[in-house]
Amino acid sequence: MSTTTAKRSNNSTASIASAPTPLLVVNGEKAQGNIQAMADYCHQHKLGYRPHTKTHKSKQVAKLQLAAGGSGLTVAKVGEARIMAEVCDNLLIAYPTVDHARCVEVADLAHDVRLMVAVDSTVAVDALAGAAQRAGSTIGILVDLDVGVGRTGLQSISDSVALARRVHQASSLRLDGLFCYPGHISGTVAEQTPKLRQLSEFLEEAMDQWKQQGLPCETVSSGTSPTAFQSHLVPELTEIRPGTNVFKDLNLTYGGYCQIEDCAARIITTVVSNAVPDQIVLDAGSKTLSSDLCGPAPHSGHGYIVEYPEAKIKRLTEEHAQVDVSACDHRPVIGERVSVIPNHICVCVNLQDRIWWQESGSAPEIQAWNVDARGKLS
Repeated sequence: MSTTTAKRSNNSTASIASAPTPLLVVNGEKAQGNIQAMADYCHQHKLGYRPHTKTHKSKQVAKLQLAAGGSGLTVAKVGEARIMAEVCDNLLIAYPTVDHARCVEVADLAHDVRLMVAVDSTVAVDALAGAAQRAGSTIGILVDLDVGVGRTGLQSISDSVALARRVHQASSLRLDGLFCYPGHISGTVAEQTPKLRQLSEFLEEAMDQWKQQGLPCETVSSGTSPTAFQSHLVPELTEIRPGTNVFKDLNLTYGGYCQIEDCAARIITTVVSNAVPDQIVLDAGSKTLSSDLCGPAPHSGHGYIVEYPEAKIKRLTEEHAQVDVSACDHRPVIGERVSVIPNHICVCVNLQDRIWWQESGSAPEIQAWNVDARGKLS
């Protein structure tokens, strides 16, 4: 990798070629291109663009998404919401909040920002309603309806109507609409199309039943990055919550949703050993790359080495990546730096204190941007 000047958080400079590895470098030109393409799509199809910040956990990146046309931000937990409230006053917590401590925090935060929470139980509704009433605030609620993933979400439309009615009756809550996560829908555009049409029909039926009961449903919020650019096939949606799309990773690449060159984030790592025949070892283990396998290609290893595509990261331990180089005509040498595109970028970012932002692939400087919401798991 070429010697590039790094600008540290304390404004000192250093050569990226000599900065300690592993480090996460983001090509800002590619990342901003990914952001703008998603924002443009949403604008074209009159969809709200509410990106999920779990991928980058960075206020700086969130500002770029909002500047591109984001209508608000999505977070996973209350800790992330606290951080992102510093740059955005319209937040969705896309995670059921049920325990007393978090409900109190949500109710307090709702004084400062317009806040919605996705829930799927009367326990959550009652806990949030009580916390909001005591705090003198109002919390928006999206009723989580399972559309096929089987992770969270009510299992029938009638159950969603019953929970919505309970929300609507609570003076400290605001019924905003429906929440869904179609993470089970994948494949090519042609393969996604009939599944998305089924989703559309299901949501239409749900909205009809809500309307019959006099229940408001102004917001219908949906993920995911694999289906993001086909969201217009579900006209009931009012907003989408893409996360991974900002940086992209091998899950999106091998899933057929982007090209390898679209991936903006790479882990720069150093070869530290070649003592074992047909193997090198990198200094980026599971504490850097995570142990997640690639969903669409589970046998592809633990990342893609850009400079040596024939190599395979076959095993991770905490600080070691064992790489099979038997298929490489030319092999990395000890001390050489290589770039790894990870399987799942969201987890990788949460393992870093900072990302190194490079305006373009040839820019002479990179800036250290804090991963502000790192470790905010509650």
